[in-house]
Amino acid sequence: MTTRFSWILSSALAFVTVPLASALELKSPDGRVELCFDLKTLGEEQECPVYRVNFQGRPVLAESRLGLELNGGALAAGFKITGRETSMGDSTWKPVLGERESIRDHFNQLVVDLREVNPPERRLRLTFRAYNEGVAFCYTLPGQPGLADFVINRERTQFAFAADHAAWAVYSAQGNYDADDPRQKGKLPACGPVPLSAVQAGAERPLTVRVDDRLYAAVTEARLVDYARMKLRPVAGADHALEALLDGEVTGKTPFTSPWRVVMVATSPGKLLEQNYLISNLNDPCAIADTSWIKPGKVIREVTLSTVGGKACVDFALRQGLQFIEYDAGWYGHEYDAKSDARDVHLDPLRNPDPTALNLREVIDYANSKGIGVILYVNHLAMEKQLDEILPIYRKWGVKGVKYGFVNVGGQHWTAWLHEAIRKAAAHRLMVDIHDEFRDTGYQRTFPNLMTVEGVGGNEEFPTPAHNAALPFTRYLTGAADYTYCWKSPRLQVSQAHQLAISTIYFSPWQFLFWYDKPAEVTDEPALDYWRHLPTTWDETRVLAGEIGRRAVVARRKGEEWYVGAIAPVDGKFQIPLEFLPAGKKFTARIYSDNQNGKQVLLEERAVDSLSVLDADIPTNGGIAIRLIP
Repeated sequence: MTTRFSWILSSALAFVTVPLASALELKSPDGRVELCFDLKTLGEEQECPVYRVNFQGRPVLAESRLGLELNGGALAAGFKITGRETSMGDSTWKPVLGERESIRDHFNQLVVDLREVNPPERRLRLTFRAYNEGVAFCYTLPGQPGLADFVINRERTQFAFAADHAAWAVYSAQGNYDADDPRQKGKLPACGPVPLSAVQAGAERPLTVRVDDRLYAAVTEARLVDYARMKLRPVAGADHALEALLDGEVTGKTPFTSPWRVVMVATSPGKLLEQNYLISNLNDPCAIADTSWIKPGKVIREVTLSTVGGKACVDFALRQGLQFIEYDAGWYGHEYDAKSDARDVHLDPLRNPDPTALNLREVIDYANSKGIGVILYVNHLAMEKQLDEILPIYRKWGVKGVKYGFVNVGGQHWTAWLHEAIRKAAAHRLMVDIHDEFRDTGYQRTFPNLMTVEGVGGNEEFPTPAHNAALPFTRYLTGAADYTYCWKSPRLQVSQAHQLAISTIYFSPWQFLFWYDKPAEVTDEPALDYWRHLPTTWDETRVLAGEIGRRAVVARRKGEEWYVGAIAPVDGKFQIPLEFLPAGKKFTARIYSDNQNGKQVLLEERAVDSLSVLDADIPTNGGIAIRLIP
């Protein structure tokens, strides 16, 4: 819902002819972020489009190239500026599912029209936006004679940093950010933090960079819907410059606009996370008229593939304050058998040898009678051959959501196909969770039935505390991630108090809190009272402390209650001021922390207010979770 909107066009600057190589400046509304565009001679190429970015007068990006390589030749030099248009946008909108109740979309915009000086005189439009939270730009190939169809073979988009800064690089969406994890030994390329000069081809986005102790940046993309995924690689001959690396060629018809290329900037890692709504702002508004059926909540996975197990999970969900149960791989046969039919129940004998063990319709009816939703997993093989058949079937059965597994990602075809699969699910009022290597780029704003995605090294990989403390300021800058918690697993490298803490630090409208756990194995322990009350969407989010890989302290508000999560793999003795609480109002703090050996969760209760300061003493693998009740 738009509550305030203004769009001002600077008519004096609209599509006027300007001299060649005339530098154009664009500043953020608060004046701190500055982007400069120009045409420059680079080597033997003349009039090449370049840009640079400053923050509070300090360089974030030095002169960086722009351009596309088409099948008809590079569209990257020999330009003249034929027009420019400046404007501003200022609106406020309310996300259906979010980390904050409302979001302001406030920017200044510059559109530059370029034309080649020499035949065939092709045209290219560049759109730049300067936000208080960073900059974004995209390419448009206008409709024009001789360029009705195109193939983009490569982008020349560069992100040339001014020095060899530290960067947190991984090379898969589920990559490990802990360079010191013993399991990383012998594996190349190295994960972050590494110097920019050590970043290798295929680095994931977002790539977080420490420019200095008071300036951080993150390079990523937004509104990736019908284009090849962008990763990053080094620029040949430049020690600390990166360029876009597309997962294959892009084909289309003009007019055509690329996804946004984004550089987030902030004074701290925590501020980057607080400002991650920038990615949502760069996507189209909600396209679903009635969103009343889209429900966030907490989930338990049913692991026995049985009717008895499903009903037990429903009863467990009622006791523990969960909203969903999920049937994962195996309910319709072996997920990697192309003959498996996702239109009905055919149990994978490797997971349950009794073919009569599961009456899925009976479980769904039982769950719906109790107000608990059922989510069904579907592997990409079944999706690709049966999607148009299974979605109406699942809606008829009373299923609330689908989990798309092991999806193909990267290339333009699969990017477009998967986003169409999200839209098709919405047409049948089905919510969606996408697993494995997919990372959302803000499409949750446009189709909020996209509840969460994986694209994260989650709990089932049993990551280290340092990895977990890096995720908020790297992976979570692009939005929700399905971390899949494993509450009782003996293989965990972290404590249960750590698990409680990160369930607040990490955002996901669907939180899979019990991934390997059976209801009979989970006792009704006091620690789980935290999860029983925990919301999964928020009205306000504040980062109280953030050092990548070292410490993360996040406070989130739902209604009048606040929840705080804190982890600190390095130097866990510090204070947590509660000054974010409303002045003069008393709260009861329920504090969940580690006992001395980290094997149990201690529960403490005390009266607090905005003047209170809590002392944290967190073991390396531990955490603190706090529920603040007025």
